[in-house]
Amino acid sequence: MDIADALQSLCPNAEWSAIDDKITWHDKTQTQPTEAEIQAEIVRLQKIYDSQDYARKRKAEYPTIGELVVALYDTQDRAEIDKRRADVKKKYPKE
Repeated sequence: MDIADALQSLCPNAEWSAIDDKITWHDKTQTQPTEAEIQAEIVRLQKIYDSQDYARKRKAEYPTIGELVVALYDTQDRAEIDKRRADVKKKYPKE
């Protein structure tokens, strides 16, 4: 997470630009967040991102949409898909 992520979260419609860590505020209707507010938002967004690590790992190993469609028509494939999903959930438990 960085300054751009924080500003997008705090002021999604604001007009601003940033080069490295220098922010230029162009918006006349919204007040620029303070450095403390930006840093707090970066921390908050990073916590959210980190808390979803299990979901990203699961998604990478879950069956594809194509595999799921085939499993709808084949009982054996469906059982294999159910086992695969259960194994992935066990490997990457929700924290």
